[in-house]
Amino acid sequence: MGQLTVRGVADEITAALKARAARAGRSAEAEHRRILEEALCPRAEADFFETARRRRIKLPRGTPDTTDLLRRDRDET
Repeated sequence: MGQLTVRGVADEITAALKARAARAGRSAEAEHRRILEEALCPRAEADFFETARRRRIKLPRGTPDTTDLLRRDRDET
């Protein structure tokens, strides 16, 4: 595997990366890898949308959609 060295990163960016890593329960290095993978791997985006499609909730027939709800709200005011 390759290695990357990034020089000249502002202290605020470094602090934000470390804080983000801590919130995610990862090391700063692991968080850096994660950010790069998300930004550069198109598969990660495709996986996200596939997961969203699988988790999508199917509403029963006759359930009002957002257009119906907005029209109803508009007509009541």
